[in-house]
Amino acid sequence: MTKTASVPAGRPVPGAFSQFFSAAEVRIDRWRLLGRVARAMASGGPGGPDAAKAEAARLVAELGPIEEVNAYPGTRLLGQLRERLEENDSAGFARLVQRIGMALMSNAYRDDAAAWAADDDADAEMPDVLPPSVGEGRARRPYFEILIVSAGERGTWPALRETFRKLRRDEDAFVYEPVVVGSYEDAVLATLFNYNLQSVVILDGLTYASRHPLASLRELIAPHLPASPAAGADLGTSLARVLKVLRPELDLFLVTDHDIAALAGADDAGGIRRVFYGVEEPMEIHLSVLDGIKDRYETPYFDNLKNYAARPIGTFHALPVARGKSIFKSNWIRDMGEFYGANLFLAESSATTGGLDSLLEPTGNIKVAQDKAARAFGGDRSFFVTNGTSTSNKIIHQALLAPGDIVLIDRDCHKSHHYGIVLAGAQPLYIDAFPLTQYSMYGSLAIRPIKEALLALKAEGKLDRAKMLVLTNCTFDGHVANVERTMQECLAIKPDLIFLWDEAWFGYARFSPFLRGRTAMGAAAKLRAMLRDAAYRERYAKFKAEYGEIDPKNRKLLDTCLLPDPDKVRIRVYESDSVHKSMSALRQGSIIVVADQDFTRVEAAFKEAFFTHTSTSPNLQIIASLDLARRQMELEGYELVQRAIQLAVEIRREINGHRLISKYFRAATPAEMIPSEYRLSGFADYGEAGRTLGDTVAALREDEFFLDPTRITLLCGHAGYDGSQFKGLLASEYDIQINKTSRNSVLVQININNTRSDMAHLIKALADMSRAIERRLAEGGEAERTAFASRVKALVEDVPDLPNFSRFHDAFRDDAKSATSEGDMRAAYYLAYDPANCEYLKLNDPAIDARVAKGPALVSAKFVIPYPPGFPILVPGQVITRETIAFMRKLDVKEIHGFNAAKGFELLKPEALATRRGSGGRH
Repeated sequence: MTKTASVPAGRPVPGAFSQFFSAAEVRIDRWRLLGRVARAMASGGPGGPDAAKAEAARLVAELGPIEEVNAYPGTRLLGQLRERLEENDSAGFARLVQRIGMALMSNAYRDDAAAWAADDDADAEMPDVLPPSVGEGRARRPYFEILIVSAGERGTWPALRETFRKLRRDEDAFVYEPVVVGSYEDAVLATLFNYNLQSVVILDGLTYASRHPLASLRELIAPHLPASPAAGADLGTSLARVLKVLRPELDLFLVTDHDIAALAGADDAGGIRRVFYGVEEPMEIHLSVLDGIKDRYETPYFDNLKNYAARPIGTFHALPVARGKSIFKSNWIRDMGEFYGANLFLAESSATTGGLDSLLEPTGNIKVAQDKAARAFGGDRSFFVTNGTSTSNKIIHQALLAPGDIVLIDRDCHKSHHYGIVLAGAQPLYIDAFPLTQYSMYGSLAIRPIKEALLALKAEGKLDRAKMLVLTNCTFDGHVANVERTMQECLAIKPDLIFLWDEAWFGYARFSPFLRGRTAMGAAAKLRAMLRDAAYRERYAKFKAEYGEIDPKNRKLLDTCLLPDPDKVRIRVYESDSVHKSMSALRQGSIIVVADQDFTRVEAAFKEAFFTHTSTSPNLQIIASLDLARRQMELEGYELVQRAIQLAVEIRREINGHRLISKYFRAATPAEMIPSEYRLSGFADYGEAGRTLGDTVAALREDEFFLDPTRITLLCGHAGYDGSQFKGLLASEYDIQINKTSRNSVLVQININNTRSDMAHLIKALADMSRAIERRLAEGGEAERTAFASRVKALVEDVPDLPNFSRFHDAFRDDAKSATSEGDMRAAYYLAYDPANCEYLKLNDPAIDARVAKGPALVSAKFVIPYPPGFPILVPGQVITRETIAFMRKLDVKEIHGFNAAKGFELLKPEALATRRGSGGRH
């Protein structure tokens, strides 16, 4: 075997399967390794030709099962590859490995027929068996592959492939290659490893076990396999269910000779696009496959916008840039047109006719586009929003909340939620997330304090007012909740509780088989299935027999996994996604996804809220980009997301495993970002030595919190940089843009746009900075080293404690003696509109300390939001405590919204508070 480079203790050996989130990247990694071995063979590298050949043979054998479930490079090229290896043609072997590897890594085989040619006929005319994608005089046709799960003997597979190849026509809008497998396990393997798959044709009578040993691949496919099915079980419909969970975007077709009418109407056929009787209609199967692709490929709004732009429209409405004549005929701003191009202006209009539809009252292509988006994101319905998820959140709050309703909410959430509550007149009951004081940030909101708040409301007879729970998932820093368990336990206490999951950063997770279950829509679907299951009713009956009705005085319930009553529960889930943050949409492109079985009761209110917050002049390009982002994610989201996750894991490993970089910079691990009580699986890091992918899947299934691998908290305090300083240095010296910072970290966000070149850019920048620090410390003498150590200590050890939410002043409480902490924030907010009700005190004024100690209470008139950390440490009506003052005095950030350093805190005057209390709380 070839010699592997040494790696630090605890760092996984490169190439080990346990390090891969993405099955497809396992395949690419093996081709990279094979390329290195082939070059070593051709150049007579160390170890001798026999050792290199043996390693090459091992890798080719390891690739065997994987390549059988992919159309490219195919049996012809692989056969030639094996021949050259056996004949000791090291130069020819290396050349062919390089060509195949490059085609795979660049995806050239999707467009270039020459990539499919055998090495000795690359310049010859392409045989008919190759996919007719691009050629002379042809427009590009998107390429995909279909999986045929056959019950026939292996010897019949070439004929089966040929049957489908012959059905392809030049006039088809898409081109595909068939892949044939013969077992249940191989079908799952193909679905994981082949991201070109878009359709699966399951022929009845398949076997379960793969003919391959699959030893090295077992841990990758095992989490997705059911327990071995019982003898006589219908493997076709079972496989369809598994594949629909694994990749819900796939079109599934079942070919059977059973009672086809009964099967087509059964629940088991719910995820199957069409059922065929025998293989009597191959052309119908072919057309159905293309129709399924067409259904996902069509972008109703974007397609109509393109048609509109191509028409000779006369515009007599209020949009001078429409058609671009005011731009391209200008003497002074013609460069605007040259920069943006003509299509942007041809596709602009303020009209809602001519096929463009209305975002406010969609009845045409926007309505169809939103229905497709609901399907893609797993909801019942969806709504496009063109001014960001801040607006999506406000729409949901205003639609579902009324004055006096109680909202359980994490204070460390986006400010749009706080402002939305003010607009709705609801009363927030703030619950604190677990703190990460060492990084000056909060984590997420655990289940136990939520249950505690709900039980306290029940004890005081106020549970009926608890309308909604608002949670961020994932948080800015990557904390992913156990969404299913959170909703399950809350519904056991309050069966009709509405959930608003702010998934602004997490929309992409829908398209990952690992993360999908931790999304709002993924969890809602699982809860719906659970509540319909007869086995769950038995489980609930046992639970109720043991615990009876939910008693708020029973403290044991806080540490018990609660089960909701299936006859009382209403699944009411809302998800807001910033599509532009993790998918290919223009800035401010957002979506609301709904799974609310009582939506018809709130539909009118929702429409009014949508009207209230939606512009009557929405940006057409943002709407079109939402339509296109949906298309991309339904057709290649699996590939893109899995690659992004794998890239993030590799970046983490490269930073923490680098001898020099890791002295000054670190990617915070799950163990460092999530307290151990929320990681009962013991999961500590991705690719941790001794851990398998199965351990990661178990952590995702069981732990209360999981860390999104694509959100990398890059610790910079040990390099002597605070977050803002480090962010500026990356931008000014290395052309690297970073968004969020904390006192001693920055957030590196990986998404579907990032590449391995981006990884190299970041790693090189960190290495260069580390070398510069080493030189400075070596050349600066003891004084430099002392100053550096002092700076590091200030950033890493001398961090201020994070202040928890204190309480609302009694003037904004319905009952000052209540054990629950909700308050009328709206009243405080508007009380401050009158300057006569407000006063200012500077942060370091001695009067601040005196009033904190002896009164009268300091009550904030505003939201006060320092950046970083970016959450409100004060809200209107909140009593300011000693802890808040201490935190503010230690802050060294320049940007604090709601706080004027020259004037100090804006406070509500004691007499204004007294007047409000004397009036019984009326404003």
